[in-house]
Amino acid sequence: MKTHVKALVVGGGAIGASVAYHLAKAGWEDVVLLERDELTSGSTWHAAGLLPLFNMSYATTHIHQYSVEFYKTLEAETGLNAGFSIVGNLRMAQSKARMDEYMVYATTAETCGVPYQWLSPAQIKERWPLVRTEDLEGAIYHPTDGYINPADVTMAMAKGARQRGVEVIRKRQVDGYEWTGSEWIVRGRIMVEKGGNLVPSEETFEIRAEHVVTCTGNHAQRTAQLLGIKIPAIPVEHQFIVTEPDPALVEYRKSHGEHPVLRDADAKWYVREERGGWILGPYERNAPARFEYGVPDSFRADLFPLDLERIEEEYMSMIHRIPSSETVGLKDDFNGPICYTPDGNPLVGPAPGLRNMWLAEGFSFGITAAGGTGYYLAQMMVEGEAEIDMASLDPKRYGGWMTTEYAARKNEECYEHVYILHHPDEEREACRPLRTAPAYDAQAALGAQFGCVNGWERPNYYAVEPKSSVAQSGTDGARPAPQGGRSAPPHGAGAILGQSEVQPVQGFSDHDSRSFRRGGWWDFARQEAEAIRHGVGLIDATAFTKHTVTGAGATAFLDWFTCNRLPKVGRINLTYALTQAGTTRTEYTIVRTGESSYYLVSAGAWTAYDADYLRKAAEDFMAQNGAPVVIQDVTSQHGVFAIAGPKSRDVLKELIKDADPDTALSNKRFPWLSARQIELGMCPVNAIRVAYTGELGWELHHPIEMQRYLWNALLAAGEKHGMRLVGARAQNWLRQEKSYRAFGTELGRDATPAEAGLDRFIDLEKDFFGKEAMLAKGIRSKCVTLLVDGPADADPWGREALYHGDTRVGRLTSGGYSVHFGKSIGMGYVKPELAEVGTKLKVKMFDQLWDAEVVEDSPYDPKNATIRVDG
Repeated sequence: MKTHVKALVVGGGAIGASVAYHLAKAGWEDVVLLERDELTSGSTWHAAGLLPLFNMSYATTHIHQYSVEFYKTLEAETGLNAGFSIVGNLRMAQSKARMDEYMVYATTAETCGVPYQWLSPAQIKERWPLVRTEDLEGAIYHPTDGYINPADVTMAMAKGARQRGVEVIRKRQVDGYEWTGSEWIVRGRIMVEKGGNLVPSEETFEIRAEHVVTCTGNHAQRTAQLLGIKIPAIPVEHQFIVTEPDPALVEYRKSHGEHPVLRDADAKWYVREERGGWILGPYERNAPARFEYGVPDSFRADLFPLDLERIEEEYMSMIHRIPSSETVGLKDDFNGPICYTPDGNPLVGPAPGLRNMWLAEGFSFGITAAGGTGYYLAQMMVEGEAEIDMASLDPKRYGGWMTTEYAARKNEECYEHVYILHHPDEEREACRPLRTAPAYDAQAALGAQFGCVNGWERPNYYAVEPKSSVAQSGTDGARPAPQGGRSAPPHGAGAILGQSEVQPVQGFSDHDSRSFRRGGWWDFARQEAEAIRHGVGLIDATAFTKHTVTGAGATAFLDWFTCNRLPKVGRINLTYALTQAGTTRTEYTIVRTGESSYYLVSAGAWTAYDADYLRKAAEDFMAQNGAPVVIQDVTSQHGVFAIAGPKSRDVLKELIKDADPDTALSNKRFPWLSARQIELGMCPVNAIRVAYTGELGWELHHPIEMQRYLWNALLAAGEKHGMRLVGARAQNWLRQEKSYRAFGTELGRDATPAEAGLDRFIDLEKDFFGKEAMLAKGIRSKCVTLLVDGPADADPWGREALYHGDTRVGRLTSGGYSVHFGKSIGMGYVKPELAEVGTKLKVKMFDQLWDAEVVEDSPYDPKNATIRVDG
């Protein structure tokens, strides 16, 4: 066994075998794979081997698509048949809403090159007469989908890895990891059989590795303990049963090919053929999480007792869908652990706080994902970045606030939600509320409907209606048109009602308001967006990530770390940290509070993700330059309210305490893109004159313990100005009218800031991290804003394919409704030659192509006159 290696892969299931194979294929020599038992002895051995291409995630769809194509090549390379049966995948729909879901998914599939077909109930019945279809709306069919033998494909990848020089060693358990500053010392014991159990012997081993990848499956909690980190990968029980041969199926197969994998999502199961019978795999309610604190030493390739009562509903629905299965008996059953994460996506990427430690954990669809995970993770390790944005799978999307209890309960929820309708506006309920700002209860009492961002509760919108006195006034609560040169709301939107004129809608259900089209919340968001465009609105942005960067080396560090020039003291700049590959890693608003002190604001969903990269970059900088840089995460210390709209200055004037309050917020004393320490009543506020909505406005960063006081003061001051409470969905629409890019959509690790059209925020006169790589990439695609003449009852969600004629030329990354233009709006990436203003394109929505046109950046108020207005 080698004792010094380039990369050590820990875990010999499908994921580990793929990672080792792809690292060797990418050119790394001295790769070793360790397995504590036998290859495939974890979840791999009892997996059903399905290869579903269906996934709402752009990155995960790419991973699954790569796996399906890669597995087809293994036999030619290794001589081992991986048992790939390309039978297709038929995903049936019992409702129009389910067909809408498939259509929203299908346009994502198109952006990734995944083929699909639509089938009517009659076409399903004609091709597969054993399937009952009279209660179906239709189906989506993937002809390239199917299933594979999990053990065979793992062994084929392991053989391919060995052929490329990888050493695969069994019966080696890792017991400890030690980082020396340049390499990992990995220590462990050799495992031996004793009384039917696998136990550690007294014989030890030690390997020094430049890089380590953990692919430990059900043992992820033990891995987390050894590394001193949190990994929210905890298994959940998954049952499937195998029937005796079905005589009707046996007869059918005499003259027909194999059935596709059948999925009845509304019934919560998959079914496929197995030796003349059927395999039923349900995703039932109340499946428990297991091994929250580690896998018992006695549990090897073992199973749990079957709980048939728990899956009775799904079993009966299989009989309904395939009537011939009613008379067949059960031949076999499986109930084994399958790893999950709180959002269902695996954890793939650098481990938090550690160097050269990579995680590939938490795979609920591990066989489908194994090939692609190995491929893209190898790209990250060898080349510095993957060709697709892997941020949505990054382990650091969960912060230190995450606990074992949270992960276990959310993973149970995730399992149960495999086949629920995956609305783009879905907000799952388990483990909430957990992280709440002081204003939470007051917001809830005023009709707030919350979303969850990195554990924080954040209002998405307020479900309100006119108070009875307003509704009965005869004018429906209309007030005079806004003054100051601003017109009344366009497009027949009606009057803007202030918060004092509305009340929560009694009995309103956010769950019931969800849709793949314009949901029951849509008009609330429209009213809120109108309020900001024509009056004033207040947004809770407390979830923003906030860091301070100080020390003698702070200025030099940030100048190297970000691509824009640094602001002067008291001013702010928008800037970007790049990856090694020159793509966008993080967006920051930097407030310079002193010569060597800075306040950084970034996206609320990515606190740990941003903190880890910032701290590691500072460590690298200090190692080269010596000057100290001190970084503090102050996210939970400061609340944030964003006030925006033509009347926002009027509201703040009611509260500001200043020797000359009439001028304190004027352009002369408080210009656009500046920051000032002000007092609003008794609350000290770090006010930043910037607005993500594109209107006159300020972000009000305040001590979190004073939030309730400030909230009450703002609501009281805003009453006579008709101020409205506004949620994140209206804000998302408004920022698209200004072409403001968002991290995780337009901004990510697959495009450079230049490709995102952010040239004005790139200072090419200075050196910064990633600059040369960014310039070398050139412009492969361009970010554009489009106005869309879409369906009357729907807007794009930001995952749709873009066409020029009959050619697919790009995809949307954001979508919504524009209250200013009275039509759908979106942002996305297209080929550079199609990024010119006026270019006519088509957007694929609900299986139709809709007209769209590329418009100028910031189509609303392109000269920023409203943001700069004096007063």
